[in-house]
Amino acid sequence: MTVSARTETGPLQLIDEHGVPTGRADAPLPTERLLEGYRRMVVGRRFDVQATALVRQGRLAVYPSSYGQEACEIGAVLALRPADWFFPTYRDGMALVARGIDPVEVLTLMRGDRHCGYDPRHWRTAPQCTPLATQLPHAVGLAMAARRAGTDTVALALCGDGATSEGDFHEALNFAAVFRAPVVFMVVNNQFAISVPLSRQTAAAALADKAAGYGMPGVRVDGNDLAAVDHALGAAVARARAGQGPTLVEAVTYRMQPHTNADDDTRYRDRAEVEAWRTRDPLARLEAHLRRTGALDADTAAGIAAQAEELAAGLRAGLADAPEPEPDPAALVEHVFATPTPQLLEQAALVAAELAELAELAEQQELELSR
Repeated sequence: MTVSARTETGPLQLIDEHGVPTGRADAPLPTERLLEGYRRMVVGRRFDVQATALVRQGRLAVYPSSYGQEACEIGAVLALRPADWFFPTYRDGMALVARGIDPVEVLTLMRGDRHCGYDPRHWRTAPQCTPLATQLPHAVGLAMAARRAGTDTVALALCGDGATSEGDFHEALNFAAVFRAPVVFMVVNNQFAISVPLSRQTAAAALADKAAGYGMPGVRVDGNDLAAVDHALGAAVARARAGQGPTLVEAVTYRMQPHTNADDDTRYRDRAEVEAWRTRDPLARLEAHLRRTGALDADTAAGIAAQAEELAAGLRAGLADAPEPEPDPAALVEHVFATPTPQLLEQAALVAAELAELAELAEQQELELSR
C-alpha cells in the first residue's frame, strides 16, 4: 500500500463561518443528518454549560469543558454504528451524551467516584481516559480483536493535539498501519495542551501530515464544521470497515474555555484570540445553514431547546443526590488481576500501614483535645 502526503492546501470545509456551502460537489450536505447533528449539538452544549455551573457549585470535583468543539464531539458519534466502539478522552463527555449515555452517569467520574459511571460493554464506549493517548493502543487492540472475531466492528478513538507528543500515539498508529487495523484516529486539535500552544508541541505544518510517516491517509478538516467532520469521519470509518486500514483525521478547532475549572487561561493566551474564534462558533454556523435551507424553523428550534432544558433539569436533579460512600482503599487491588501480583500486594500493605498510622494520629489528637 502506498500512501502519499496530503494534497489539501487547507482544512476541508463544506460550510463556511456564515453557514454558506463552499460548493464541494464531491461532498453532499444531507439535510436530515445535519438537522439531527444540530439537535445533538444543542443538547450537548446545554449539557456542557450545566456541567460547568455544577462544578462551580462544588457538585463536581472537576469538569473539562468542550464548549466550542461540538462539531468534533457530535461528528465522532454520528460516524459510528451502535455496534462500533468509541474511545473518548476526559474532555468528551458531550460525545458520551450524544451516544445515548445518561448524563448523570457521564459525570460520575467527574464527581471523584471510583468508576466511570456507565457500562462500557453495553454502550460500546470505553471509560473516559485522563492520561494522554493511553486509550489509542486500547482502541487498536479492540479493533484487531473484532477483526479476528470475524465482525466488521470499527473502533474510533479521540485524542487532543497534546497526545500526539506521547509514545502511545506513535505505537498505536504504527501498529494499526502495519496490521491494517479497522480503527480511526481523530485528533481534536484545539490548539493547546493545557497551556502549551501547538507551535511548541510540533514543527509539522499539520498534525494530519504525521499520517504519511506511518503509511496511512491523513485528512485535515475544519473542526467547527459538522458537515466536514461528518464527511471525513464517514469516509474513514467506511474505509476501516472495508478492511483498508486506519486513517488519521485532524479536526482543527479551538478550546474556548480554560483547560478545567482549576486553570487560569488568561496567563497564557490573549483574549483577542479567544474572541476571534468565537466568530467561528460551530453551532451558530450550522444553525445559519439550516435556517438558510428552510430545514430549521422557529418551532423546530424551540422543540430542540426544550429537549436541552429537560436534560439540564434531569442532570441537576440527578446530581443532587449524595455520591456513593467512599470505597475501601484496600479494594484498589481487588480487580486488577484475578490473583494480585506481589507488587500489588506490596502496595496494598503500604496503603494499609499509612492508613493505620493516620488513624493512630487522629486518635492521639482526639485524646489531647479531650484533656
